[in-house]
Parts: sequence; C-alpha cells; structure tokens
Amino acid sequence: MASKSIYRVIFHNQGKVYEVYARSVGDGGILGFVQIEELIFGEHTQVVVDPSEEKLKSEFAGVKRSYIPMHSIIRVDEVEQEGHAKISDVQGGNVTPFPVSMYGPGRGGSGKDD
Repeated sequence: MASKSIYRVIFHNQGKVYEVYARSVGDGGILGFVQIEELIFGEHTQVVVDPSEEKLKSEFAGVKRSYIPMHSIIRVDEVEQEGHAKISDVQGGNVTPFPVSMYGPGRGGSGKDD
C-alpha cells in the first residue's frame, strides 16, 4: 500500500515565517492562492512541548482547508515524514519585499490586451 504524500509548506504571514506540514497541496480553484488541507501536527509523547507548534495547532484548530496567497509562499517540498511545525521570525533585516500582483495589464487579468 502506497503511503500518502506529506508536504512541507513555508510561507510568510503577518511578519513571521510559518512552516506547516500537510497531506494535500493544490491550487484549489481560486486564482492566486495555494490550498493546503489535512494539516499534520506532531503527537507529543514527551513532557517538552514546542510553544510555536502549539500556537499553530490552536490557530488552525477546526480548519478544514486553508488558502494561502501565492505571493506569500516561500517554498513547498514533498518530504518523507513530517517535522515540527513552527513559527519563526523573518531573517534578513528590516527590508520587506513590496507585494507584487502577478496579474496586471496584458498578463491575463481581463482576457483583453490592455
């Protein structure tokens, strides 16, 4: 029996970098968004609990699927096994990339040659 794929999705959200693990990643039919489903959080059998993973677990509690803006995605990897979901600070100083629209005049926005 083939095992289900596991994906590591890393994205920007409100000035932080989120790293989550999911069983399904796709376009979801909404232009400009990446859909993630079936988020995976580690089962804790130890006394030590990672607070950032617990924060993610509570933030995504009850979420069936989530749509992440495509320009927020840093990376999506198919991995052998899940790791620890976490939230970390953005590395690289105080420069924030300017949000850029992928669709504009002449790039498939309205179907006309603008």
